[in-house]
Amino acid sequence: MTEYDLWKIFPRMPKKVEIGDITIRDGFQHEEKFISTAAKIFYLEEVIFAGVRNVEVTNLGNPIGMPQFADAEDLLTYFRGDLFKKRAARRGINYDDLCFTAITIREPAVDRAIELKERGIGPDRLLMMVSTEEEHHFANSGTTLPEYWQEAERSIKKCNDAGMTMCGCVSTIWGSPIGGATDLRDAVEFSKRWLEIGASDIEHADHDGSASAAAVYRYYSMILDEMPDTELHIAHFHETKRVASASILAALQAGITRYEATFGGLGGQPANFLDDRPIRGTGEYYYKDPRYVGLVCLEDTLVMIDELGIKHGCDVDRILWLGQKMEKTIGRRLRSEAVINGRTLKEGHMEFARPGLRPRKQKLGETPTQKIPGNWAPKAVLPEKYAKR
Repeated sequence: MTEYDLWKIFPRMPKKVEIGDITIRDGFQHEEKFISTAAKIFYLEEVIFAGVRNVEVTNLGNPIGMPQFADAEDLLTYFRGDLFKKRAARRGINYDDLCFTAITIREPAVDRAIELKERGIGPDRLLMMVSTEEEHHFANSGTTLPEYWQEAERSIKKCNDAGMTMCGCVSTIWGSPIGGATDLRDAVEFSKRWLEIGASDIEHADHDGSASAAAVYRYYSMILDEMPDTELHIAHFHETKRVASASILAALQAGITRYEATFGGLGGQPANFLDDRPIRGTGEYYYKDPRYVGLVCLEDTLVMIDELGIKHGCDVDRILWLGQKMEKTIGRRLRSEAVINGRTLKEGHMEFARPGLRPRKQKLGETPTQKIPGNWAPKAVLPEKYAKR
C-alpha cells in the first residue's frame, strides 16, 4: 500500500517553521532607485506586525559603495525607540522576541555595529559571509578565503563581547556564477568552521539560483546528519530559473525549519547604479540580465508552506496585502503570483458561479450533493486490465 502521509515519507519535515524577512536589506540592495527611509520603516514595521520576528534591517558597510543604506542609523534608531516599542506592545508583540540583523561583510562594519550598540541603537545580530568558491568570495569581499576567515574570527569575538551574535553565511554551495561547479562537502566543512570560531547560526545560501531540488535535499540531509540542531540552519535561496519553490520543498523534506525571503522576490547583487548615477556596488552584474533575478518570494513561499499545513505564525492575508503595496513602492510588477491570484480558498470563489445549477438539479430529480447518475454503483469498478496486480 502506498504511504500518503508526507511526514511518514519525510520524517524530518517540520510541523512548524520560522520565516525571516530580508526585503529591506537583501531586496532593496538590488534596486537602482533609493527607497525612502519612511518606506523602509513602514514595511519593516508592518511585516513584524504580520507575525515575522526576524528581519534584516540594513547593511553597515561603507555607504559610499552602497548608498541605498545611507539611512542605516535612522532605521536602527526608530526600531530601538519608544514609539515602535509602544506600537508593538499594543499588538501583543514581545519586543524581546524580535531579532534585528545588520549585514557586516567586513570588520570595519562590525566595528561600526559595536559603536552603535554602545549608543543603544545597535542590531541584535550581524552577518559575515564566505563563499566556498574563492573567485566569488574575492568578488564580494576583496580578500582571499584564509585572510577572511582570520578576519571573521576576530570579528566574532568582538561582536560577542559587545553582546551581539554573528551569523556565518556560506555561499556558492550548489555552484558559483563565476567559478562554476562546487563540492557540497566544502560547504559542510565551512559550516562547521563558522561554529568552531563562535558563530551563533549559519545561513546556507544559493546566491545565484544554482540549486536543484535533489541537490538541496542531499545537502541539507548532509548538514543535519553532521549538525542536527535545526535552530542552527537557515535556508537562503535566490531565484533565476523559477525553481526555488522546489528547493524550499526539498529543504522542508530534509528537515530545515528556518527560511528567508523577500517581498516580490526582490534582490540580487548590490546595485551599481542608483537614481541618476553609477555607484560602485559589487561591480558589473554576473547575471545576463539583472532585471530577472532575485530571492525566493515571501508571499508565494508563505502560501505554499501554509497550504502544506505547516505552522508559520504569519498573517498570510496581511503579507499578501503588503506585497501588493510593495509593487507600487518599487514601481513595477514583481515576481509574486499569490499577490495577484490570492490564496487557494477552501470556500472557493462563488462570485464566478454560473446561475441556475440548483434549480436544474431539482428539475432533474438530483440531490444537492449528487455527483453521479442515481442508477450507477456507489463505487467505480476498474476494468480488469487496469486493476492493481
